[in-house]
Amino acid sequence: MDYVIIVAGGKGLRMGSDIPKQFLPIGGKPVLMRTLERFREYSPTLQMILVLPKAQQDYWHQLCEEYHFDVKYQLADGGETRFHSVQHGLALIPDDAHGVVGVHDGVRPFPSIDVIRNSYETARTAKAVIPVIPVVETVRHISLTSHLSPLTSKTVPRNDYRLVQTPQCFDIQLLKAANRQPYNDGFTDDASVVEAFGFDITLVEGNRENIKITTPFDMKIAESLIK
Repeated sequence: MDYVIIVAGGKGLRMGSDIPKQFLPIGGKPVLMRTLERFREYSPTLQMILVLPKAQQDYWHQLCEEYHFDVKYQLADGGETRFHSVQHGLALIPDDAHGVVGVHDGVRPFPSIDVIRNSYETARTAKAVIPVIPVVETVRHISLTSHLSPLTSKTVPRNDYRLVQTPQCFDIQLLKAANRQPYNDGFTDDASVVEAFGFDITLVEGNRENIKITTPFDMKIAESLIK
């Protein structure tokens, strides 16, 4: 059986809003609802786990009533960091479960169905899979050569880099084991957790529309994508 853990812990600070970004409407519906609907569209049998800060859950339930939102999921409390939030989500998956679990950002409502499917299917054999897209801008590496000198920079080959998206998909038992490691600041996403556990990550092609909605400009892009 396959699962997805959708992590939504944003506070909307960079959005300049009192309402957490995952609850802001795009095309007349909150971002988080669109994210959940996309995964339900991918699979009617996928087991969905939503991880949400406890302080935001009452408001979320109010929104669900207001929008008559009836997509089925289990709810877990958010943790201090993303790593801990994913741990809380994994705790709702039976310890003897087998299959693939995806971890997805709640504020990414536009992963294509093909990218979701390819990530899950590749993970059945590769065990640890993330969708990525090429870097299209020129990239410069910035360094401080000494405490007295200003910053220096140099161009680096952009073909050597990729931008990482979600869902990041893993063998359930692998991700459970990796998340038993002690937390460290290098855990910026779930792939970094599995990599620290000693497992290689396989890359698959993402889709450029799969943006992470973080700023007001992102909201404008999201409205355009909805239309």
